[in-house]
Amino acid sequence: MSYDELSGAVWRKSSWSSGGESTCVEVALGAPVVGIRDTKDRDGGTLVVTPATWSAFRACVAAK
Repeated sequence: MSYDELSGAVWRKSSWSSGGESTCVEVALGAPVVGIRDTKDRDGGTLVVTPATWSAFRACVAAK
């Protein structure tokens, strides 16, 4: 997996992020990988995971 696989992906801000721009997370879907980054530091690094890992994470969070 690599960041390069995110080219052309559309980033969206999490609807669960609170406050203004300072506490938001963005997710890029629609690529062979899923990207996760901090809205306030978009160039600070991107976590890249498989779609299966993202789905498992979402299921775990939804179960809480």
